[in-house]
Amino acid sequence: MRRRPALPGPPSRLSPRDLLAEALAGVLQRPARSALTMLGTVLGIGAFVAVLGLTATAAGQIGARFSLTAATTVTVTGHPRTDGAAPGTNPPSDFPADTDRRLAAIDGVRAGGVWWPLPGAPTVSARADGPDEGARLSVFAATPGAVAAMEPTLTAGVTMDPFVQRTAQPVVLLSEAAARRLGVSRLDARPAVFIDAVPYTVIGVYADVRRQPGALLGLVIPASTALERYGDPAPQPDRGVQALVATRVGAAPVVAAQIPLALRPDTPQAFTVVPPPDPHGLRDGVTSDLTGLFLGLAGICLLVGAVGIANTTLVAVLERTEEIGLRRSLGARTGHVAAQFLTESTALGTLGGLVGTSLGVVTVVGVAAARGWTAVLQPAATLPAPLIGTLVGLLAGLYPALRAARTDPLKALRSG
Repeated sequence: MRRRPALPGPPSRLSPRDLLAEALAGVLQRPARSALTMLGTVLGIGAFVAVLGLTATAAGQIGARFSLTAATTVTVTGHPRTDGAAPGTNPPSDFPADTDRRLAAIDGVRAGGVWWPLPGAPTVSARADGPDEGARLSVFAATPGAVAAMEPTLTAGVTMDPFVQRTAQPVVLLSEAAARRLGVSRLDARPAVFIDAVPYTVIGVYADVRRQPGALLGLVIPASTALERYGDPAPQPDRGVQALVATRVGAAPVVAAQIPLALRPDTPQAFTVVPPPDPHGLRDGVTSDLTGLFLGLAGICLLVGAVGIANTTLVAVLERTEEIGLRRSLGARTGHVAAQFLTESTALGTLGGLVGTSLGVVTVVGVAAARGWTAVLQPAATLPAPLIGTLVGLLAGLYPALRAARTDPLKALRSG
């Protein structure tokens, strides 16, 4: 193949200044198309910055708002006794009879005791021969320590004390929902409710509990009374016996490790202790889940943006075939043509990255301000974001630029 003779005169040159000017002219020549081309990159970079910023901001809030109640609650599950002893002669499951005292002796424990739902579906009514007004109310048995660990907010009356537990008194604590359903509005007349036709004196009504929210739709009777009248708890996983322990802040992990030995030094394996979740682990888990999900969406947006830039640049090459042929005939090298279109696509990616970064920062600050949070923007993620747009534009323009450089000038001029 014969080489084309070199043109007389010095070889053509394209300075960086001229290259940038030509690229910007090509971008600004069709502003609407350029804006639509950048849209994918804008969305991708904006989502990238917003996701990282909002994830970091939300992670801080998860750590700050981690429930103090959950962080100071330890749950202990025992294995129900099934040795066939007469009702009331066994302690509930493997918990010793003085569980409240043993738990209270552990350093860091504020209150703790045993509770369980009554087996079956007890009939709860306002009169001995009345209808079952409390058909959907749960009846719980609890020791005074367990009631104290629940931390009920009393609206009337008093809570349980060691006396009612020691003497197995027929008394009951009602939630506000149970009191309304059973028609109990005042305690000065010592009203009674009937559980399986047996009267129980109402000693208190509570509106809320910090722990064991299931008690908000139920009644609580002394554990000793429940043992005498209903026998040992049913050996069912979902209706078994548990100990509820309220700890001081920061003491829950140490308390959880000591509970089995404090309750049964001979068989500590008889209990399953559930300490509160680690707030740092919870925060890291939520952060990684959110980051992985939204970064995947950001990557899809960037891919769409790259395809848009490549498509638009390729269309521009086809539309400007005559211009390419004229430049080549006047001495422009293939590298000059390739550099021009590659610079145009890179400029589109860079502009999209800058706009997307700005929108992402504004989104993070706006969401944080609306919710009263402290916005967290990591420089390591925010500052390189425009460079990602530049890289996307550069990669997207490679094929169109190479195609433009390979355009034959004679065929281009003939087609024009």
